[in-house]
Amino acid sequence: MKRKLKLVLILSAFMLVQKMTFAQQSFSSAVEYLTFIGEQYKELTDDQWSYTRAVANDKSARKVENKRQDLLKTNKSAQSKIASLPGFEGDTEYRDSVVSFLELNYNVLNNDYEKIMNMEEIAEQSYDLMEAYLLAQEIAGEKISSASDMLAARHKKFADANNITLIDDSSKKSLKLQKASLVYKYYNIVYLIFFKAYKQEAYLMDAVARGDVNAMEQSKNALLEYSEEGLTKLKNIKSFDADNSLKDACKEMLNFYKEEASDKSPIIINFFLKMEKFKSIQEAFNAKKEKNRTQEDVNQFNGAVNDYNSATNEYNETNDYLNKTRSKNLNNWNSTATKFTKRHI
Repeated sequence: MKRKLKLVLILSAFMLVQKMTFAQQSFSSAVEYLTFIGEQYKELTDDQWSYTRAVANDKSARKVENKRQDLLKTNKSAQSKIASLPGFEGDTEYRDSVVSFLELNYNVLNNDYEKIMNMEEIAEQSYDLMEAYLLAQEIAGEKISSASDMLAARHKKFADANNITLIDDSSKKSLKLQKASLVYKYYNIVYLIFFKAYKQEAYLMDAVARGDVNAMEQSKNALLEYSEEGLTKLKNIKSFDADNSLKDACKEMLNFYKEEASDKSPIIINFFLKMEKFKSIQEAFNAKKEKNRTQEDVNQFNGAVNDYNSATNEYNETNDYLNKTRSKNLNNWNSTATKFTKRHI
């Protein structure tokens, strides 16, 4: 049962993707200085958007590694070009701030995202690992965002010092990148709610496969708890741009898990209990020679056979229902998740 797992690229747009125009007066040299730096950002924006779109289109980080490498090369090129600039009228503070920002951006994408890709390999093994995986991405994004805010202040300081009026003229790609960050942040919140119950159901199914009744009891109780907990959390989550599709798909999954834990799992557990009882009675019955079997022995054995057969029929019906409903809801979840990110990115 595969479901979509998305790498969340939360690299701040802000200054990195901001295209600035200037009210040109008599400060053309300062304007040209800023314009040159802005042109380096544009190429970075193009590569970053290409990477973000590839991830949004249902591909893992490993599958779009080449695009990350392209982004790293573009960053290095921008660093080199900007670092080689002379300070404007002897002032190197702004130039150095830009280079520092690009270096931090490069290090996050090169080091943090390398670790994140490695975490992706094992993220699905447990809820804790998945939570850590998504948190690592959030922290990486916050590093860029914090540095971007500082750079924005340096940018304004330079403009003010040179009597340049900045006019925010954010490009379409910059706006899309900013929205992509919001989309993935929302997606992750809903996804973790889904994954917690999804993973717990996997433990329940493993217990069933092993015929471990005690583990089944523990797993179904935890599944009921997580599904009810998730449904409560979803009530406090608003739609994203009037789009409730992801939230509704998650709600359907959680309602299925709740039904499985509260109504269907007891039937499955009952089957294993009846089977265990039947085997015990059958073993004792077969151990007696036919001439030594009493009518009570026969009645007890026949009763165990009937109970076991009835439990088997109920188990088969329940298992068939669960498999079909699970598949339907998971397919809907996967499809909705894919459409959700494509629609908003």
